[in-house]
Amino acid sequence: MIERLRPDHAAAVLAFERENRAYFAASVPDRGEDYFTDFPQRHHALLAEQAAGVCHFHVVLGDSGAVLGRVNLVDVADGCAELGFRIAEQAAGQGLATAAVRQLCAMAARDYGLVSLRASAAVDNPGSRAVLGHAGFAPTGEDVLLAGRPGLRYLLRLADPAPSCPD
Repeated sequence: MIERLRPDHAAAVLAFERENRAYFAASVPDRGEDYFTDFPQRHHALLAEQAAGVCHFHVVLGDSGAVLGRVNLVDVADGCAELGFRIAEQAAGQGLATAAVRQLCAMAARDYGLVSLRASAAVDNPGSRAVLGHAGFAPTGEDVLLAGRPGLRYLLRLADPAPSCPD
């Protein structure tokens, strides 16, 4: 279902982002025109961050091999990372996001040695909040602003927390 981002995913990821741009912009900040114009350089930069171990990027693939989503761990440090995800409009509401997030959480502990994951979701994005809840994330009580929109922070402990992992 999910695969670690590779160089040969570039065209499929770009198609996924273009096809779903308006859909995503309704619930998360738009990536901006430069994201699409400079995509080859952006993809290369993501792969370099991944090789350095500061991020872990993944694509969610459908049966046909098309990219149906992305699930990522960014800002990896001290056994912790920030989770982010997005699922194509055509695949929304089918449990794909929850399954992909759960799979990535298992990989985070098993493959990347992480002990804690953080995430944020806009208050007015009940779908993302539900995914986080179904995957075991708990609200921390911390309010955040996400591109000017009120949001909530979530935390998932994968193992005994490292002393430096913030709640």
